[in-house]
Amino acid sequence: MIVRKPLVIGTLIVLIAVFALTRPQFHSQTVHKQPAAEFLNPLILKEQKEKARVFKMRKAALQTAIDAYFKKAIDDRLIIGAGVSIVTGDSIILKSGYGKRNVYKSDTVNDQTVFRLGSLSKGFTGILAGIEVKEGNLSWEDKLIDAVPAFGLKDKANAQTITLSNVLSHTTGVPYHCYTNLVEDGLKLQAIADRFKVINTYTKPGLIYSYQNAMFALSGEMMHAATGQTLQALLQNKLFTPLHMNTASTDYEAMISTNNYAFPHKSTWKGWRRLPVNKKYFNAVAAGGVNASADDMGKWMRFLLGHNETILDAEGLAAVFKPEIEIPDAHKYYQRWKGHLRSSYAYGWRVHEFVDAETGNASTMIHHGGSVSDFRNEIAIFPGEDLGICVLFNSQTSLASSVIPELHELVKKVMNTPVEGLELGKLASAY
Repeated sequence: MIVRKPLVIGTLIVLIAVFALTRPQFHSQTVHKQPAAEFLNPLILKEQKEKARVFKMRKAALQTAIDAYFKKAIDDRLIIGAGVSIVTGDSIILKSGYGKRNVYKSDTVNDQTVFRLGSLSKGFTGILAGIEVKEGNLSWEDKLIDAVPAFGLKDKANAQTITLSNVLSHTTGVPYHCYTNLVEDGLKLQAIADRFKVINTYTKPGLIYSYQNAMFALSGEMMHAATGQTLQALLQNKLFTPLHMNTASTDYEAMISTNNYAFPHKSTWKGWRRLPVNKKYFNAVAAGGVNASADDMGKWMRFLLGHNETILDAEGLAAVFKPEIEIPDAHKYYQRWKGHLRSSYAYGWRVHEFVDAETGNASTMIHHGGSVSDFRNEIAIFPGEDLGICVLFNSQTSLASSVIPELHELVKKVMNTPVEGLELGKLASAY
């Protein structure tokens, strides 16, 4: 051992020397490596900056044009107030408030002002059902009567065959708006379910479209039975919280506690009259009990366009948006929109098909309107354009029947205007 010790020490010295001689070369290859950004083509960097500049200009031009549109609507006394959000691609390019949330005060609407959504709530319910199906907690073919034993129909065979798919697509065979009056009277859903035992159906389930509120609301009871969680808890935990919809809620108290909510209004010959916020449809959240702001709806549309697949992926969204039943031509306002070809109902959503008469190009819009207690709202998703538009009104207004196609045209005008024509004054003066 005494003889070998100097040999070992000498070997170590040689190894250290070799490492010291080779290390600078290794060090120069790692520490002094140029950042990737330095190798980007200057032309690419210039192009990126130009795109960002143009996008900023278009966003500003759109804001000016939308401001002018809603200022005119207020001046013409078509509306008292509105919350508006527009999404293109992965960006919420506009979220604004217009007019007053309370005509008797100076309170104005902003992007955080909460509105009652009415039947826009059905879209949340359809998407939530899609999540539960994706997670294996539900099936579209699950039977309503298994989840809600109190439910029944005069035709017991039909009652046994109604599925979640039928409930969410308004194809239960139950008469149009059956027991909507009981929903508005505030009855609990289980009590309403029991009342159906005396109702005759038009047809077997799945054959015709017949719009419902009471029946649709029972989908929430089906989700409760499948998961052990109330619909309110499921909406909060699986949609509102992960989407950071910070002002969204499903009850009267939560809406009021924001201290920034819109009052409904009625137009009279004396002017606008403020109405109280009531509690209708909070007993039937699935059909009409969600509250949200323009900011929330921007986040919602961004997700619906497929930009947050951690919550529900493209396949899951497609299942919810798949047309289930054609809506007959009943002279509905959306059936008068330019180029309208046909409309269908999916799960909580209407799906409209259009054809451009000039080009022959086909397009699809996923849409729903909502009305509850003198609130009136519209939402539309244009998958082919990666575009979403939502408008929330705190009054009943004729503008609701045309606001989506008009804003759609306005957005296309701004987005297709050459850069040199984006001067704000020119666009604003056109509306």
